[in-house]
Formats: sequence, C-alpha cells, structure tokens
Amino acid sequence: MKKISSFSFILIILCGFSACSSKQSSEDYTWLKHAIDVSAEQLKYTVNDVGDSVWLPRSVWTSYGTDFLCTQLEKDPLTFADSLRVKPVKGEVGSRRYCFSIYDWTSGFFPGNLWYAYQLTGDEGLKKDAVKFTNYLYPLREYKGTHDIGFMMNCSYGNAYRLCPADSVRQALVQTADNLCGRFNPEIGCIRSWDFGKWNFPVIIDNMMNLDLLFYVSHLTGDDKYKELALKHAKTTMNNHFRDDCSSYHVVSYNNDGTVEKKCTHQGQNDNSSWARGQAWGVYGYTSCYRESKDAGFLQQAKNIAALIMERVKTDDAIPLWDYDAPDISRTPRDASAASITASAFIELSTLTEDGQIYFDYAEKLLKSLSSDAYLAKVGTNQGFILMHSTGSLPNGSEIDTPINYADYYYLEALLRYMQVKGIDYKNI
Repeated sequence: MKKISSFSFILIILCGFSACSSKQSSEDYTWLKHAIDVSAEQLKYTVNDVGDSVWLPRSVWTSYGTDFLCTQLEKDPLTFADSLRVKPVKGEVGSRRYCFSIYDWTSGFFPGNLWYAYQLTGDEGLKKDAVKFTNYLYPLREYKGTHDIGFMMNCSYGNAYRLCPADSVRQALVQTADNLCGRFNPEIGCIRSWDFGKWNFPVIIDNMMNLDLLFYVSHLTGDDKYKELALKHAKTTMNNHFRDDCSSYHVVSYNNDGTVEKKCTHQGQNDNSSWARGQAWGVYGYTSCYRESKDAGFLQQAKNIAALIMERVKTDDAIPLWDYDAPDISRTPRDASAASITASAFIELSTLTEDGQIYFDYAEKLLKSLSSDAYLAKVGTNQGFILMHSTGSLPNGSEIDTPINYADYYYLEALLRYMQVKGIDYKNI
C-alpha cells in the first residue's frame, strides 16, 4: 500500500506530517472531524481547569477490590498478596489524577497531546498551552534515572522542536538522548529500563518506544551513534523477548554476562500471558526500527506481531481486553491505550510494505471504534481526557478502566497519520 515512500514518511514525521495532499476524498469524514473537535475541546477544558498550577494530568482515580483482581489474575483470594502500590484516599475516586512530579514516566504525554491538537487544528491557543506545559519539563534534560526519559522528552520536546524549533529545545533533546545512551550496557546489548525491583538488569518491552528519541536525535545531529545503539537494543530484544508465536514477555532480566536471568511480567496477567499493551509497544517499536534501518528482519518482526494482534483480539470492536489471556467475561476491562498505539503503528506499517492495506484497514477500524460514543468522551466529561476505558497496571490495582494520558497521545498521533495517508486537510472536512 505504499501511498508514500518510506523516505517521504521519515520527512513527514520530522516535519509534523505537514505536507498533506490538497485532494479530498468523497468519503464521509464526519467521525474524524468530530473526534478532532472533541479532542481539542477536552484539552482546552483541562488546561482551563488546571489553571496556573504546575500539574500534569495523568488519569482518573479508580479503586478495585481484591476479589476483582483475583478474578482477573486467576489467583486464589486466600493466598493473594495485595500489591496495590497507589491507593486513592477517601474522596479521590473519580477525580483527576496528576503525575506525582515531572519525573513521573507519563509526564510528557499531556504536553504532547497539546502539540498534536495544535498540529491538527492550527489553534494558536493550543500552541501557547503546549509551550507552557512543555517548559515545565525542562529539568528532565538532566535526568538519568529511567529509560522513560524517551517518553517524557520526545513526546513533549520532540513535538515542540518539530512544530516550534528553538536551539534550547534541540539541546535538551540531545542531552536527553546522551543520558539514555548512558543506560546502554554493551555486554548485554540493551538499554536498562528500571533502577528498582528484584531484577539484575531489567529490560521491558515498553523500552522499544524510547528508541524513537534516539532515531530523532540521529537526524538532528547527523550522528549515527544514536541510531546504531537503538538498533542494537532492538536486535537483542528481538532475540530474547518474543515467544514462538511472536507474543512478547513484558520483562526480560539479564545477567551481567548478557545471558538471560529471568523472563516474567510486571503488568500482565501472568509471566506467560500476552499483555495487550506490550504487544502494541512491540509492533510500534519494530515498525520504527524498519523505517530507520530498512532491515528486513525488523519489518518481518513488525508484521509477525501485527498478525498476532489481528488473530488474537476477538472483541467485536477490535479494542483488546487488557491482557489477551484475561478471562473473557463482562467485567474484564478493555485497554483503549493498546488500541491507540496499535492504530498508530499499523498506519505507519501500512506505508512501508506492499501489502499494507490490511494494516491500514485494521487501524481505521480501531480509530472508528475509539471515536465512537463507547470510547470518545463527551465534551466537559471524563475529567477532560479524550478517551475512556484504558487499563494501566491491573496486577498493581492501578488505573483500571479509566482514561489515561498516553491513550489520548497515541490516539491523536494515529489521527494525524491517518489524515496524512488519506490526504485529508482538517480545514476541508
């Protein structure tokens, strides 16, 4: 389905998907305009509600009991150890949850949402808000304590540089990329994910998403060292994170000599289950790796994961359960964030392979489902978030069946990519 060349797609990503075709299809895009308008209004509502406070919206507080968690995890209530790490205090349930600080791994998504909404609509007020919330994160350029600095800075400062370039923004991105490279262990061949927990050298499938920061900085600087390090991480992950059916473990921990210490989960149903968002991280990450390297192995990996997703997600609207192996019962929550990430990845994948129409069609179905009343919030509701029904970390009792800022981020990104491939201009919808 190569509607645009792979080289052109790189330029589109770097330039903000701005080179849209002037041609408009006769297809009805009422759903698309509604989705964009609702998204912009929800973000404006949230900005107004937050005011001048240095708060970054993350999700909405929810609370679930042990019986529910045991059912979902298929654990014996008599032996289940309550691992709830973040419990809402009395009166908080249903209220907006903010990042605990700028060092929260999700801190970059809300500024990124504002940048994407500005790019979609051209609303200068949203640009002003995006600048304001992005500036809060400037100290993160010094932070070395997690792989998630890729999420935190690329989603905020990366989009800022695309749409409003400045030398200070560029310098912050390069400094952050250098810090991320500092977490790479050449003996193991991976970037360390976490600095906490029982693991020797934990690497999570989510880490594939932080590679885009390195790819971006390679383009900014003309220095391939960032890209080559990212591709080495991707190859090591491809060798060790995936089962025969191309489903992914969540966590792989390595010994110091590069051998595997342990394969397990931290957010999935069990060590051998297919955590829905983990599969989405994988297809997105390997699509990006192929875009940057043209290594056919990465393309095949992305297509294999995509095939797994399309085969194993059985819901009528294609929005997956929070884990593919979770009990298929009415109480089992969906994960709109996994669907948003998958939609964005599939649209890009559709432009990189001759058989891309199957991926584009699946992404379009996801976007239309997410843009329906079942998932898209009404303006002024949902604590200002765009999408409903995401699941963060169910085994830890955290953010279950709730809006989450990264679901909104990849939803907006998917809408942008969809419009580029279709040649749609928002002003002409």
